[in-house]
Amino acid sequence: MLYLTRKVGEAVVINDEIEVTVIEVRGKTVRLGLTFPTDATVLRREVYDRVQAENRAALGLDIAGQTGAPEDVPAFVTRGPAPDEAG
Repeated sequence: MLYLTRKVGEAVVINDEIEVTVIEVRGKTVRLGLTFPTDATVLRREVYDRVQAENRAALGLDIAGQTGAPEDVPAFVTRGPAPDEAG
């Protein structure tokens, strides 16, 4: 994991297309602004984890006690069509 220190108004750029800007810091809460391509999927971690668990259950995978990484579920389950499949 990469740790960075940024002040309000400062940003980081990821893969030339995703920008994360610190908007506000209030106590232990940080407000971030994100600029990203319209085809990107962005979820809060707790929502992402819940979707992954539901996908595993729908696929009939045993999720009891499973601590696998997100790559355990095929990308097609949570992502839209590949660029060459988009209309």
